[in-house]
Amino acid sequence: MSTSPATATAPAAVTPAPHAASAPGDLPMSAKVFAFATMCVGMFIALLDIQIVSASLRDIGGGLSAGTDETVWVQTAYLIAEIIIIPLSGWLARVMSTRWLFAASAAGFTAASLLCGVAWNIQSMIAFRAAQGFLGGSMIPLVFTTVFVFFNGRQRVAAAAIIGALASLAPTLGPTIGGWITDNFSWHWLFFINLVPGIFVAVAVPMLVKIDEPDWSLLRGADYLGIVLMSLFLGCLEYTLEEGPRWDWLGDDTILLTAWISGISGIGFLWRSLTFANPVVDLRALKDINFALGCFFSFVIGIGIFATIYLTPLFLGQVRGLSALQIGLAIFSTGLFQVLSIPFYAFLANRVDLRWLLMFGLALFALSMWNFAPITHDWGSAELLLPQALRGMAQQFAVAPTVTLTLGGLPPARLKLASGLFNLMRNLGGAIGIAACATILNDRTNLHFLRLAEHLNIRNEQMSAFLQGVTANPMIGSDAIDAGTLALRQLWMLALREARTLTYADAFLVILVCFVIATPLVPLMQKVAAPKGPSADAH
Repeated sequence: MSTSPATATAPAAVTPAPHAASAPGDLPMSAKVFAFATMCVGMFIALLDIQIVSASLRDIGGGLSAGTDETVWVQTAYLIAEIIIIPLSGWLARVMSTRWLFAASAAGFTAASLLCGVAWNIQSMIAFRAAQGFLGGSMIPLVFTTVFVFFNGRQRVAAAAIIGALASLAPTLGPTIGGWITDNFSWHWLFFINLVPGIFVAVAVPMLVKIDEPDWSLLRGADYLGIVLMSLFLGCLEYTLEEGPRWDWLGDDTILLTAWISGISGIGFLWRSLTFANPVVDLRALKDINFALGCFFSFVIGIGIFATIYLTPLFLGQVRGLSALQIGLAIFSTGLFQVLSIPFYAFLANRVDLRWLLMFGLALFALSMWNFAPITHDWGSAELLLPQALRGMAQQFAVAPTVTLTLGGLPPARLKLASGLFNLMRNLGGAIGIAACATILNDRTNLHFLRLAEHLNIRNEQMSAFLQGVTANPMIGSDAIDAGTLALRQLWMLALREARTLTYADAFLVILVCFVIATPLVPLMQKVAAPKGPSADAH
């Protein structure tokens, strides 16, 4: 294995000029930019589809005559399939080559999107969404590693800034775009919008991205046991994290079973990956301090991005009662400020140590969560503007330098397998962050409600005045029993609203703690020296 790159590159050293163009570093800059942009389109639509259905699950469930418990699987199926395929993408790219894996993934993702749009019941929708996540997920890591093949120096910094922005921007914009599409057209178009860009990517990438060759011999003697163990580990873990908050975690027999399967297969996967000669996921890369810390930062950033995407629309829907479109417009400022911060990051990244920029991004994320913490029941777009603006800028200054510092120092031979693990950590952080926040919302809401209820007694003058005002309302009628019941119901709803609001503040503070822990660890990373040239086998 270790000799295959040398074998592949040796003829290139003596091959005449006609073959020189096949080396990625020798391509014209315009060709590299266009090829990279085409791959970014594929990555963007794959990432967008993670959250594009989140604001429209009620509409999808209504259209397919499905209940809430079934409809949530429209998102869960996608996440489970995606989290399994992402770490496998490096090995698959070595087998099929980058361009053919990317093209096949884009074509399959497009076909699955079409099938999702024409799904005839909830079972078919869940199956097609799983296929969509599985086929689209492999496109994400391939873009990250291709950056280090096509570009060097300042070009690499700019390209890393772009993919860093897309990696955090697409999930952020998902609810906004999804809400607008559903309100103005129908939920079917959440999937049909993928058809044109998907076909374009599937056709263009094989013609543009020629950076490596397939090696089908890797199928012989591959670590198939490791693949099975990893799939069981990640699939059951994702299911446990997604469904655990709704079913009382280990109090449910199914959750208990999947947790045991995930734990046992996870231990088996770690043992297999560290002892097998050619594992499908390169855990040995964690010996590199930059890569290990980068994976940790990617995990924490995943918590911040996906947990806040989960919390903010939920607050606006539950507490404020906004529609899908109104929720999307209210959270749109995050994406806007992230886009506006890209030029500033690109300017500073070529002049300032990336570790300082990463520290700034993580600290700014913590500051954003601190500004979310004073949230009240009447917060809307105006009140959310500052914390969301800070979060948008933080995402740009946190994700992009993490990509460069983590993957930029790895040797080309390890970059493929390590990239999948790096991207997996972000998604895994998001899954754990969402599950933790859902548990906080469930447990702390009950706690806050009971504490508020303790103060609602006959000695509370404000409560007495409220009840008298409700019962004295001439619109209620003359029936004293009905008036009293209505007054108590309104009081109960007000207490529940305030309990929920306090719980959202608790969740934001927990996310803040994660970033406070991560920020001081950044100086432990080392500067990444730019390589002299890309390798044709680097991805």
